Amino acid sequence: VAHTSQQGIEAARRLEPHIVLCDIGLPDFDGYVVGSVLRQSGPTRDARLIAVTGHGEQRDRLKALAAGFDEHLVKPVDPRVLLRELHVLH
Repeated sequence: VAHTSQQGIEAARRLEPHIVLCDIGLPDFDGYVVGSVLRQSGPTRDARLIAVTGHGEQRDRLKALAAGFDEHLVKPVDPRVLLRELHVLH
């Protein structure tokens, strides 16, 4: 768990996760920046990136996809939807 975009980027580079859930509304840089950085970084280039946000407009979804996210989930996230997204890896 990271509370800022910088902490999240550093943790992802260190841990090299297969999946990242990232809030869009972060206190320093927004999650779009995080998605873009992680998508361009060697250790996280192929990770499944899922944006989690309170912003559910089509433009928000398109912005998340353009930043490199694979999926855009709107809060509150239905646990069944999240589980379905996590099972995409198996």
